[in-house]
Amino acid sequence: MADLPQVERPRRRIARWALQLGAALLFVAFIALGTWQVQRLAWKQDLIARVQKRLSSPPVPAPSADRWDDVTKADDEYRRVVVHGAFDHSREVLVGASTVLGTGYWVLTPLRSRDGNYVLVNRGFVPPEYKTRVSRTATEAQGDVEVTGLLRLTEPGGSLLRKNDPATGRWYSRDVEAIGRAQKLEGPLAPYFIDEADTRPTPTTETWPRGGLTVVQFPNSHLSYALTWYAMAAMTAGISVYLWRERRRRLRAGLPLEDDDHATPSA
Repeated sequence: MADLPQVERPRRRIARWALQLGAALLFVAFIALGTWQVQRLAWKQDLIARVQKRLSSPPVPAPSADRWDDVTKADDEYRRVVVHGAFDHSREVLVGASTVLGTGYWVLTPLRSRDGNYVLVNRGFVPPEYKTRVSRTATEAQGDVEVTGLLRLTEPGGSLLRKNDPATGRWYSRDVEAIGRAQKLEGPLAPYFIDEADTRPTPTTETWPRGGLTVVQFPNSHLSYALTWYAMAAMTAGISVYLWRERRRRLRAGLPLEDDDHATPSA
């Protein structure tokens, strides 16, 4: 009597369909993630191009109070700006920093602009031995000054590992609003700060703070991420096709689909 058709047990059939569904969902998810990374790549390349254009453009007046609400990271950060006013060195704060010159502090000093508003200026980096203001009063700009630098958006809260502590004067990020509150600045405060450029032609080892240390660098690994997700999608599809073809081969060859004696009823 001829062999009866091979019959999968219900549990094995459910498991096979569950695996196929899971593989299909994984394939769709990997394709979606890869496509998202391609979109992120285009966005990042556009961002880099826009920032490079801003860095090479001549400075423009820093946004005035009537434009503060329109200042955004996408449209304004790293724009070269210029502002005129007088520093209030008595209200400077030190923010923890790590630079090419080592670890130390950024010196953030309020500047009262000619229109009566305040803007925080990151005058540059100082090493720990120049932490105290008295060690560098000789380099403090007095009277009406012109500050040129890069517009930066506020950094609220603190760093990834440490929170700002205004009560003790410990700052780990340049949180404009919190610094203005802690220093009791009387008057409107711009929602951004300015990284001052170092315009001194020959700074010496005793010239502190040292400006012009802003790092403008954007990690751009989106292409490798996209290729990784697409490769995983291809592997998922490849394994699924292989298992499907292997099952068809066993069916055509009359081989058992399962590994026990009950998989293939026969007469």
